Amino acid sequence: MSAFQSVPRALARASTRHRLLALTAAWLLSRALMLWLLAHNTVPLLGRGAVAREVWKLYQHWYAVLSHGAFPAHDTLWQYPPGAGVVLLSPALLPGLTYFQAFVALTLAFDAVITLALAGVGTRPGRSLRGAGYWTLGLPLLMHIPLARYDVQVTALAVLALLALGRSSRVSGAFAALGALVKVWPALVLLGTPRGRTTRSAWTWAAVTGAVVGLLLAGVFRNPLAFVRQQGGRGVQIESFGGTVLSFATHAGWPGKVRYQYGALEFTGPHVTTVARAALVLSAAAFALLLLWRIRARRWTPATPYDAALSAVLLFTVTSRVISPQYMIWLLGLSAVCLTSRRTTQRPVAALIAAASLVSAIAYPMLYPQVAACTWAGCALMLVRNGLLAVAAVLSFARLWHSTRSVVPARQPKPDTHRLPHGTLSPS
Repeated sequence: MSAFQSVPRALARASTRHRLLALTAAWLLSRALMLWLLAHNTVPLLGRGAVAREVWKLYQHWYAVLSHGAFPAHDTLWQYPPGAGVVLLSPALLPGLTYFQAFVALTLAFDAVITLALAGVGTRPGRSLRGAGYWTLGLPLLMHIPLARYDVQVTALAVLALLALGRSSRVSGAFAALGALVKVWPALVLLGTPRGRTTRSAWTWAAVTGAVVGLLLAGVFRNPLAFVRQQGGRGVQIESFGGTVLSFATHAGWPGKVRYQYGALEFTGPHVTTVARAALVLSAAAFALLLLWRIRARRWTPATPYDAALSAVLLFTVTSRVISPQYMIWLLGLSAVCLTSRRTTQRPVAALIAAASLVSAIAYPMLYPQVAACTWAGCALMLVRNGLLAVAAVLSFARLWHSTRSVVPARQPKPDTHRLPHGTLSPS
Protein backbone atom coordinates (compact mmCIF):
# COMPACT_ATOMS: atom_id res chain seq x y z
CA MET A 1 0.00 0.00 0.00
CA SER A 2 2.84 2.39 0.85
CA ALA A 3 4.28 1.94 -2.66
CA PHE A 4 0.99 3.06 -4.22
CA GLN A 5 0.82 6.06 -1.83
CA SER A 6 4.30 7.18 -2.84
CA VAL A 7 3.34 7.48 -6.53
CA PRO A 8 1.28 10.72 -6.21
CA ARG A 9 4.06 12.27 -4.12
CA ALA A 10 6.67 11.40 -6.72
CA LEU A 11 4.47 12.83 -9.47
CA ALA A 12 3.98 16.01 -7.43
CA ARG A 13 7.73 16.39 -6.95
CA ALA A 14 8.34 15.81 -10.66
CA SER A 15 5.67 18.34 -11.56
CA THR A 16 7.23 20.91 -9.22
CA ARG A 17 10.67 20.32 -10.78
CA HIS A 18 9.24 20.82 -14.26
CA ARG A 19 7.53 24.04 -13.25
CA LEU A 20 10.73 25.33 -11.65
CA LEU A 21 12.67 24.50 -14.79
CA ALA A 22 10.08 26.30 -16.92
CA LEU A 23 10.24 29.26 -14.52
CA THR A 24 14.03 29.37 -14.79
CA ALA A 25 13.89 29.28 -18.59
CA ALA A 26 11.26 32.02 -18.66
CA TRP A 27 13.34 34.20 -16.33
CA LEU A 28 16.50 33.80 -18.41
CA LEU A 29 14.76 34.48 -21.71
CA SER A 30 12.74 37.45 -20.48
CA ARG A 31 15.74 39.08 -18.78
CA ALA A 32 17.82 38.57 -21.92
CA LEU A 33 15.07 40.41 -23.83
CA MET A 34 15.08 43.24 -21.26
CA LEU A 35 18.85 43.55 -21.58
CA TRP A 36 18.54 43.65 -25.37
CA LEU A 37 15.99 46.45 -25.11
CA LEU A 38 18.28 48.35 -22.75
CA ALA A 39 21.20 47.96 -25.14
CA HIS A 40 19.06 49.42 -27.95
CA ASN A 41 17.33 52.10 -25.87
CA THR A 42 18.43 54.89 -28.22
CA VAL A 43 15.73 53.78 -30.68
CA PRO A 44 12.90 56.37 -30.72
CA LEU A 45 10.23 53.91 -29.55
CA LEU A 46 12.47 52.86 -26.66
CA GLY A 47 12.97 56.36 -25.34
CA ARG A 48 15.85 57.81 -27.37
CA GLY A 49 18.28 56.93 -24.57
CA ALA A 50 16.29 58.61 -21.78
CA VAL A 51 15.76 55.38 -19.82
CA ALA A 52 19.45 54.48 -19.52
CA ARG A 53 20.45 58.13 -19.00
CA GLU A 54 18.98 58.00 -15.50
CA VAL A 55 21.80 55.65 -14.45
CA TRP A 56 24.91 56.72 -16.35
CA LYS A 57 24.26 60.43 -15.91
CA LEU A 58 22.15 61.13 -12.80
CA TYR A 59 22.95 58.13 -10.58
CA GLN A 60 26.62 58.26 -11.48
CA HIS A 61 26.71 61.98 -10.65
CA TRP A 62 25.18 61.28 -7.24
CA TYR A 63 27.67 58.44 -6.77
CA ALA A 64 30.51 60.94 -7.11
CA VAL A 65 28.93 63.23 -4.50
CA LEU A 66 28.15 60.38 -2.10
CA SER A 67 31.69 59.06 -2.42
CA HIS A 68 32.84 62.24 -0.68
CA GLY A 69 30.61 61.61 2.33
CA ALA A 70 27.68 63.90 1.63
CA PHE A 71 24.20 63.74 0.19
CA PRO A 72 23.51 66.08 -2.77
CA ALA A 73 21.75 68.63 -0.57
CA HIS A 74 21.47 71.41 -3.16
CA ASP A 75 20.31 69.17 -6.01
CA THR A 76 16.55 69.53 -6.51
CA LEU A 77 16.50 66.06 -8.07
CA TRP A 78 17.62 64.42 -4.80
CA GLN A 79 14.33 63.42 -3.16
CA TYR A 80 15.20 60.10 -1.54
CA PRO A 81 15.80 58.93 2.06
CA PRO A 82 19.37 58.30 3.26
CA GLY A 83 19.29 54.57 2.50
CA ALA A 84 19.11 55.34 -1.22
CA GLY A 85 22.71 56.48 -0.99
CA VAL A 86 23.82 52.96 -0.09
CA VAL A 87 22.09 51.53 -3.17
CA LEU A 88 23.64 54.15 -5.44
CA LEU A 89 27.09 53.41 -4.01
CA SER A 90 26.67 49.64 -4.37
CA PRO A 91 28.12 49.42 -7.94
CA ALA A 92 31.50 49.97 -6.29
CA LEU A 93 31.23 46.31 -5.23
CA LEU A 94 31.94 45.35 -8.86
CA PRO A 95 35.12 47.32 -9.67
CA GLY A 96 35.80 45.49 -12.94
CA LEU A 97 32.69 47.01 -14.57
CA THR A 98 31.62 50.51 -15.47
CA TYR A 99 29.11 52.16 -13.12
CA PHE A 100 26.28 51.50 -15.57
CA GLN A 101 27.23 47.85 -16.09
CA ALA A 102 27.62 47.23 -12.36
CA PHE A 103 24.29 48.89 -11.57
CA VAL A 104 22.42 46.76 -14.11
CA ALA A 105 24.18 43.59 -12.92
CA LEU A 106 23.20 44.28 -9.30
CA THR A 107 19.63 45.07 -10.34
CA LEU A 108 19.41 41.69 -12.08
CA ALA A 109 20.85 40.05 -8.95
CA PHE A 110 18.09 41.57 -6.79
CA ASP A 111 15.54 40.55 -9.42
CA ALA A 112 16.84 36.98 -9.12
CA VAL A 113 16.60 37.17 -5.32
CA ILE A 114 12.93 38.14 -5.58
CA THR A 115 12.25 35.28 -7.99
CA LEU A 116 14.06 32.74 -5.83
CA ALA A 117 12.27 33.92 -2.68
CA LEU A 118 8.87 33.70 -4.37
CA ALA A 119 9.67 30.28 -5.82
CA GLY A 120 10.97 29.01 -2.48
CA VAL A 121 7.76 30.01 -0.71
CA GLY A 122 5.65 28.77 -3.60
CA THR A 123 6.94 25.21 -3.26
CA ARG A 124 5.81 24.90 0.35
CA PRO A 125 2.66 22.89 1.14
CA GLY A 126 -0.46 24.94 0.60
CA ARG A 127 1.37 27.67 -1.31
CA SER A 128 1.59 28.45 -5.01
CA LEU A 129 4.23 29.14 -7.65
CA ARG A 130 1.86 31.64 -9.30
CA GLY A 131 3.64 34.46 -7.50
CA ALA A 132 7.04 33.57 -8.95
CA GLY A 133 5.50 33.14 -12.40
CA TYR A 134 3.67 36.46 -12.15
CA TRP A 135 6.86 38.33 -11.23
CA THR A 136 8.91 36.56 -13.90
CA LEU A 137 6.47 37.38 -16.70
CA GLY A 138 5.10 40.62 -15.26
CA LEU A 139 8.30 42.62 -14.87
CA PRO A 140 9.15 42.49 -18.62
CA LEU A 141 5.84 44.24 -19.32
CA LEU A 142 7.73 47.38 -18.28
CA MET A 143 10.36 46.58 -20.93
CA HIS A 144 13.84 47.80 -19.93
CA ILE A 145 12.77 50.40 -17.35
CA PRO A 146 13.28 48.13 -14.28
CA LEU A 147 16.94 47.58 -15.15
CA ALA A 148 17.69 51.30 -15.13
CA ARG A 149 15.96 52.25 -11.86
CA TYR A 150 16.71 51.17 -8.31
CA ASP A 151 13.09 50.24 -7.56
CA VAL A 152 13.82 46.52 -8.04
CA GLN A 153 16.22 46.73 -5.09
CA VAL A 154 13.71 48.39 -2.79
CA THR A 155 10.95 46.02 -3.96
CA ALA A 156 13.20 43.12 -2.99
CA LEU A 157 13.38 44.43 0.59
CA ALA A 158 9.59 44.77 0.75
CA VAL A 159 9.03 41.29 -0.71
CA LEU A 160 11.48 39.72 1.73
CA ALA A 161 9.82 41.56 4.62
CA LEU A 162 6.44 40.07 3.75
CA LEU A 163 7.70 36.56 3.03
CA ALA A 164 9.68 36.49 6.29
CA LEU A 165 6.67 37.43 8.40
CA GLY A 166 5.41 33.87 8.78
CA ARG A 167 8.72 32.66 10.22
CA SER A 168 10.27 35.66 11.94
CA SER A 169 8.47 38.89 12.69
CA ARG A 170 11.81 40.40 13.77
CA VAL A 171 13.43 39.76 10.40
CA SER A 172 10.29 41.02 8.69
CA GLY A 173 10.39 44.29 10.62
CA ALA A 174 14.10 44.74 9.91
CA PHE A 175 13.65 44.28 6.14
CA ALA A 176 10.69 46.68 6.10
CA ALA A 177 12.76 49.33 7.90
CA LEU A 178 15.67 48.94 5.49
CA GLY A 179 13.25 49.32 2.58
CA ALA A 180 11.71 52.44 4.13
CA LEU A 181 15.16 53.97 4.51
CA VAL A 182 15.70 53.49 0.78
CA LYS A 183 12.25 54.59 -0.47
CA VAL A 184 9.64 55.30 2.20
CA TRP A 185 6.77 53.12 0.90
CA PRO A 186 7.98 49.71 2.26
CA ALA A 187 6.94 50.90 5.72
CA LEU A 188 3.39 50.16 4.56
CA VAL A 189 4.04 46.41 4.24
CA LEU A 190 3.68 46.00 8.01
CA LEU A 191 0.16 47.43 8.03
CA GLY A 192 -1.49 44.01 7.88
CA THR A 193 0.54 42.16 10.51
CA PRO A 194 -1.71 40.09 12.81
CA ARG A 195 -2.67 41.82 16.03
CA GLY A 196 -0.81 41.06 19.21
CA ARG A 197 2.66 39.69 19.59
CA THR A 198 3.45 39.56 15.86
CA THR A 199 2.60 43.22 15.34
CA ARG A 200 4.50 44.35 18.44
CA SER A 201 7.57 42.38 17.43
CA ALA A 202 7.58 43.43 13.76
CA TRP A 203 6.92 47.10 14.44
CA THR A 204 9.43 47.24 17.31
CA TRP A 205 12.19 45.71 15.22
CA ALA A 206 11.31 48.01 12.34
CA ALA A 207 11.59 51.04 14.61
CA VAL A 208 14.86 49.89 16.19
CA THR A 209 16.43 48.92 12.85
CA GLY A 210 15.33 52.18 11.23
CA ALA A 211 16.67 54.25 14.11
CA VAL A 212 20.02 52.46 14.32
CA VAL A 213 20.72 52.40 10.58
CA GLY A 214 19.39 55.93 10.15
CA LEU A 215 21.70 57.28 12.85
CA LEU A 216 24.60 55.36 11.33
CA LEU A 217 23.96 56.91 7.91
CA ALA A 218 23.59 60.35 9.50
CA GLY A 219 26.97 59.87 11.14
CA VAL A 220 28.67 58.80 7.92
CA PHE A 221 27.08 61.27 5.47
CA ARG A 222 26.40 64.99 5.75
CA ASN A 223 22.96 66.47 4.98
CA PRO A 224 20.94 63.25 5.53
CA LEU A 225 17.58 65.07 5.61
CA ALA A 226 18.10 67.19 2.52
CA PHE A 227 15.57 65.08 0.62
CA VAL A 228 12.66 66.38 2.74
CA ARG A 229 12.97 69.89 1.35
CA GLN A 230 13.16 68.70 -2.25
CA GLN A 231 10.26 66.27 -1.87
CA GLY A 232 8.04 68.97 -0.41
CA GLY A 233 8.54 71.18 -3.45
CA ARG A 234 7.26 68.68 -5.99
CA GLY A 235 4.27 69.60 -8.09
CA VAL A 236 1.84 67.58 -10.25
CA GLN A 237 3.54 65.11 -12.57
CA ILE A 238 1.89 64.63 -15.96
CA GLU A 239 1.39 60.90 -15.33
CA SER A 240 -0.47 61.28 -12.03
CA PHE A 241 -4.25 61.36 -11.63
CA GLY A 242 -4.13 65.13 -11.19
CA GLY A 243 -1.90 65.34 -14.24
CA THR A 244 -4.45 63.44 -16.29
CA VAL A 245 -7.15 65.92 -15.27
CA LEU A 246 -4.93 68.86 -16.21
CA SER A 247 -3.98 67.20 -19.52
CA PHE A 248 -7.62 67.07 -20.55
CA ALA A 249 -8.07 70.62 -19.23
CA THR A 250 -5.58 71.87 -21.81
CA HIS A 251 -8.09 70.85 -24.51
CA ALA A 252 -10.71 72.96 -22.76
CA GLY A 253 -8.57 76.09 -22.85
CA TRP A 254 -6.61 75.80 -19.60
CA PRO A 255 -3.38 77.80 -20.15
CA GLY A 256 -0.99 75.65 -18.10
CA LYS A 257 2.32 74.36 -19.43
CA VAL A 258 4.48 71.26 -18.98
CA ARG A 259 7.93 71.91 -17.55
CA TYR A 260 10.83 69.68 -16.49
CA GLN A 261 11.44 70.17 -12.76
CA TYR A 262 12.31 68.02 -9.76
CA GLY A 263 13.36 65.23 -12.10
CA ALA A 264 10.01 64.89 -13.89
CA LEU A 265 7.70 66.62 -16.33
CA GLU A 266 5.24 68.58 -14.22
CA PHE A 267 2.44 71.02 -14.88
CA THR A 268 2.78 74.71 -14.09
CA GLY A 269 0.07 77.32 -14.25
CA PRO A 270 -3.24 78.28 -12.61
CA HIS A 271 -4.83 75.81 -10.17
CA VAL A 272 -1.85 73.41 -10.16
CA THR A 273 -1.24 74.11 -6.48
CA THR A 274 -4.89 73.33 -5.75
CA VAL A 275 -4.63 69.99 -7.58
CA ALA A 276 -1.43 69.16 -5.65
CA ARG A 277 -3.12 69.96 -2.33
CA ALA A 278 -6.11 67.84 -3.31
CA ALA A 279 -3.75 64.91 -3.89
CA LEU A 280 -2.31 65.36 -0.39
CA VAL A 281 -5.82 65.46 1.08
CA LEU A 282 -6.69 62.25 -0.75
CA SER A 283 -3.51 60.59 0.57
CA ALA A 284 -4.54 61.60 4.10
CA ALA A 285 -8.00 60.15 3.45
CA ALA A 286 -6.41 56.91 2.21
CA PHE A 287 -4.39 56.70 5.42
CA ALA A 288 -7.54 57.25 7.51
CA LEU A 289 -9.34 54.56 5.53
CA LEU A 290 -6.52 52.07 6.11
CA LEU A 291 -6.44 52.95 9.80
CA LEU A 292 -10.20 52.35 10.00
CA TRP A 293 -9.72 48.97 8.32
CA ARG A 294 -7.03 48.05 10.83
CA ILE A 295 -9.31 48.94 13.74
CA ARG A 296 -12.39 47.17 12.34
CA ALA A 297 -10.68 44.03 10.99
CA ARG A 298 -11.59 40.88 12.91
CA ARG A 299 -10.30 37.95 10.83
CA TRP A 300 -6.75 37.31 9.69
CA THR A 301 -5.69 34.63 7.24
CA PRO A 302 -2.09 33.87 6.21
CA ALA A 303 -2.73 36.03 3.13
CA THR A 304 -4.07 39.09 4.98
CA PRO A 305 -0.67 40.77 5.56
CA TYR A 306 0.10 40.38 1.84
CA ASP A 307 -3.29 41.68 0.72
CA ALA A 308 -3.13 44.63 3.11
CA ALA A 309 0.33 45.61 1.89
CA LEU A 310 -0.78 45.64 -1.75
CA SER A 311 -3.96 47.56 -0.95
CA ALA A 312 -2.09 50.19 1.09
CA VAL A 313 0.58 50.82 -1.55
CA LEU A 314 -2.08 50.96 -4.28
CA LEU A 315 -4.10 53.57 -2.38
CA PHE A 316 -1.06 55.75 -1.79
CA THR A 317 0.03 55.33 -5.40
CA VAL A 318 -3.24 56.47 -6.94
CA THR A 319 -3.46 59.50 -4.60
CA SER A 320 0.14 60.55 -5.21
CA ARG A 321 1.18 63.72 -7.04
CA VAL A 322 3.66 61.52 -8.91
CA ILE A 323 3.06 58.15 -10.58
CA SER A 324 6.29 57.37 -12.38
CA PRO A 325 6.48 54.19 -14.52
CA GLN A 326 8.81 52.53 -11.99
CA TYR A 327 6.04 52.67 -9.36
CA MET A 328 4.53 49.74 -11.21
CA ILE A 329 7.53 47.63 -10.12
CA TRP A 330 6.38 47.96 -6.50
CA LEU A 331 2.86 46.87 -7.36
CA LEU A 332 4.03 43.93 -9.44
CA GLY A 333 6.24 42.72 -6.59
CA LEU A 334 3.49 42.98 -3.95
CA SER A 335 0.98 41.32 -6.28
CA ALA A 336 3.42 38.44 -6.75
CA VAL A 337 3.65 37.99 -2.98
CA CYS A 338 -0.15 37.86 -2.75
CA LEU A 339 -0.30 35.18 -5.43
CA THR A 340 2.01 32.88 -3.43
CA SER A 341 -0.95 32.30 -1.11
CA ARG A 342 -3.95 30.28 -2.20
CA ARG A 343 -6.09 32.35 0.19
CA THR A 344 -5.36 35.75 -1.30
CA THR A 345 -8.26 37.97 -2.28
CA GLN A 346 -6.18 39.97 -4.76
CA ARG A 347 -6.07 37.81 -7.91
CA PRO A 348 -8.26 40.13 -10.03
CA VAL A 349 -6.28 43.09 -8.67
CA ALA A 350 -3.02 41.48 -9.83
CA ALA A 351 -4.50 41.09 -13.32
CA LEU A 352 -5.45 44.78 -13.43
CA ILE A 353 -1.96 45.79 -12.29
CA ALA A 354 -0.37 43.68 -15.04
CA ALA A 355 -2.61 45.39 -17.61
CA ALA A 356 -1.76 48.82 -16.17
CA SER A 357 1.95 47.98 -16.39
CA LEU A 358 1.62 47.17 -20.08
CA VAL A 359 -0.20 50.43 -20.79
CA SER A 360 2.34 52.32 -18.69
CA ALA A 361 5.20 51.00 -20.83
CA ILE A 362 3.37 52.09 -23.97
CA ALA A 363 3.01 55.57 -22.48
CA TYR A 364 6.65 55.66 -21.39
CA PRO A 365 8.94 55.36 -23.18
CA MET A 366 7.14 54.42 -26.40
CA LEU A 367 4.68 57.30 -26.78
CA TYR A 368 5.93 59.70 -24.13
CA PRO A 369 6.14 62.69 -26.50
CA GLN A 370 2.38 62.29 -26.99
CA VAL A 371 1.83 62.26 -23.23
CA ALA A 372 4.10 65.27 -22.68
CA ALA A 373 2.37 67.23 -25.46
CA CYS A 374 -1.07 66.40 -23.97
CA THR A 375 -2.35 65.12 -27.30
CA TRP A 376 -5.62 63.23 -27.37
CA ALA A 377 -3.67 59.97 -27.76
CA GLY A 378 -1.47 60.82 -24.76
CA CYS A 379 -4.48 61.79 -22.67
CA ALA A 380 -6.26 58.56 -23.58
CA LEU A 381 -3.24 56.46 -22.62
CA MET A 382 -3.01 58.09 -19.20
CA LEU A 383 -6.76 57.80 -18.70
CA VAL A 384 -6.62 54.06 -19.39
CA ARG A 385 -3.53 53.44 -17.22
CA ASN A 386 -4.79 55.49 -14.29
CA GLY A 387 -8.30 54.16 -14.72
CA LEU A 388 -6.99 50.61 -14.37
CA LEU A 389 -5.08 51.62 -11.22
CA ALA A 390 -8.15 53.34 -9.77
CA VAL A 391 -10.32 50.26 -10.31
CA ALA A 392 -7.55 48.08 -8.87
CA ALA A 393 -7.27 50.26 -5.76
CA VAL A 394 -11.01 50.29 -5.06
CA LEU A 395 -11.36 46.56 -5.74
CA SER A 396 -8.30 45.75 -3.64
CA PHE A 397 -9.51 47.62 -0.58
CA ALA A 398 -13.09 46.34 -0.92
CA ARG A 399 -11.92 42.72 -1.08
CA LEU A 400 -9.53 43.26 1.83
CA TRP A 401 -12.27 44.82 3.94
CA HIS A 402 -14.77 42.06 3.15
CA SER A 403 -12.25 39.27 3.82
CA THR A 404 -11.41 40.53 7.31
CA ARG A 405 -14.93 41.21 8.55
CA SER A 406 -16.09 39.08 11.46
CA VAL A 407 -18.24 36.19 10.32
CA VAL A 408 -21.31 35.41 12.40
CA PRO A 409 -21.37 31.63 12.83
CA ALA A 410 -24.53 29.72 12.01
CA ARG A 411 -26.76 29.12 15.03
CA GLN A 412 -25.94 25.72 16.53
CA PRO A 413 -27.94 23.64 19.03
CA LYS A 414 -26.91 24.29 22.60
CA PRO A 415 -24.39 21.59 23.53
CA ASP A 416 -24.97 19.20 26.35
CA THR A 417 -22.71 20.66 29.02
CA HIS A 418 -22.67 17.38 30.92
CA ARG A 419 -20.80 15.79 28.01
CA LEU A 420 -18.14 18.50 27.74
CA PRO A 421 -14.65 17.46 28.88
CA HIS A 422 -13.76 18.28 32.44
CA GLY A 423 -12.75 21.94 32.85
CA THR A 424 -14.25 23.06 29.50
CA LEU A 425 -16.63 25.99 29.66
CA SER A 426 -19.92 25.90 27.81
CA PRO A 427 -20.03 28.32 24.85
CA SER A 428 -23.21 29.75 26.33
